[in-house]
Amino acid sequence: MNQTRRKVILVTDGDEYALKTLEFVAKEIGGRCISKSQGNPTTLTGSEIVKLILQTPNEPVIVMFDDSGYLGEGAGERALKYVANHHQIEVLGVIAVASKTHQIEWAKVDISIDRYGELTAQGVDKSGIAEYELGRINGDTVYCLDELNVPIIVGIGDIGKMARKDNLKNGSPITKKAVSLILERSGYNRTK
Repeated sequence: MNQTRRKVILVTDGDEYALKTLEFVAKEIGGRCISKSQGNPTTLTGSEIVKLILQTPNEPVIVMFDDSGYLGEGAGERALKYVANHHQIEVLGVIAVASKTHQIEWAKVDISIDRYGELTAQGVDKSGIAEYELGRINGDTVYCLDELNVPIIVGIGDIGKMARKDNLKNGSPITKKAVSLILERSGYNRTK
């Protein structure tokens, strides 16, 4: 393993559905999901998560963060900011997951993927339905995303759900497409 910065995808969701879906997608792309980052809310600190990322043999590394609806900066956002700004981490992109937190916490997104797998300039809601707002998503762990210098932020609905359109039995196509889009736009090269 070389000493270059570890390539990471940050995800603003940490429930059981997200865990199972992201583990599946990571395996599909030859990467790794930090399963211990699962939690609703996030229980690990940013420095604990960085240690786990640095020990992971495969890249890209997918990491989950969740504030569990906490308004303002919660544990998930504090950990996310720490990881994103760490000198040994290279963030390839962020998957911003919509939640029911309307008009309270939102972030700009570069692009969204609706529950039908279509790219849209609009934000999407928890169910993966395109909203009226252009380039904006409502969620509970997205408040700090505008402060980060990351190549791309992709908005999607609730991972592993979206009216069963992202169900693991269907191969979680929406989440997989979001990860693939991040890898493509970041120029990440992997033969798999």
